[in-house]
Amino acid sequence: MITLKQIDYALAVAKNLHFKKAADECFISPSTLSNAITELESHLGVQIFERTNKKVLVTTLGKEILAKAKLIKIEVNSINDLAQSYSNAQPISLGIIPTVSPYFLPLMLPKIEKKLPAINLKIEESQSNSLVQKVSDGELDIAILALPYDTRELKCYKFWEEDFYWVSHAKDINAGKAEIKAAELEDAKLMLLADGHCLKDHILDACNITSKTSYSLKASSLNTLIQLVKGKMGTTLIPQMALKDLVSNQKNLYISHLNEPGPHREIALICRENYAGHENVMLLLDIFKDTFRK
Repeated sequence: MITLKQIDYALAVAKNLHFKKAADECFISPSTLSNAITELESHLGVQIFERTNKKVLVTTLGKEILAKAKLIKIEVNSINDLAQSYSNAQPISLGIIPTVSPYFLPLMLPKIEKKLPAINLKIEESQSNSLVQKVSDGELDIAILALPYDTRELKCYKFWEEDFYWVSHAKDINAGKAEIKAAELEDAKLMLLADGHCLKDHILDACNITSKTSYSLKASSLNTLIQLVKGKMGTTLIPQMALKDLVSNQKNLYISHLNEPGPHREIALICRENYAGHENVMLLLDIFKDTFRK
């Protein structure tokens, strides 16, 4: 019979396309993993992987087999989640994007601990594409990201919407305006996050700016962008959620509401359609909505 361990090992090899890396991920020796894959292929009578000393490839039939194996793993995880939901501690793995986590988690974690003490959150910060993939594959239970974004077949629950604000140094010619249009922003001075951050794409959409525009700098965090604005390196746009932490009490910085059709982005929780902890998702959403209403 095919075992769950063999399925886990095969999925790890397919993910890494490298036996040593897959073995490390599974906390076993390469020989143990190799033997398990050989036994699986022998039992099925087909080859799942083509392997040489230099690379590993998944065969055409292997791709079909692994797609079904992935579904089996998700269902097994759902069984474990369902059983765990009736125990004292209910672990939930939560993914969250970097442009939300620093401003969202300090508000939410104390409330969750107080109102839902049985829930044990395991948090992972990553970009949207990784989070969607991991929730789909069952590596994460739920995730929080910003829309619009392709969430595939996953369930999506919106709980907050917000606009963007332009942050400039006091010496900027447009500093101090309550409202500013995208047409008033100078592309050469506008600094945004690097590629891969969905916030950059949301800003480009809100401002109707093409991705071909040459920006003065592309940073990896909102905090870096704010420090650069303080240093008169340019200007930037940040979401409403981040204003208090990033701009409050910062001398010589001014904010202006981006006067373009909104909301400029929406924050949502995503999970699988058949996720066994759906009841906990609803409880978390109630906390999220209640917090932002205030």
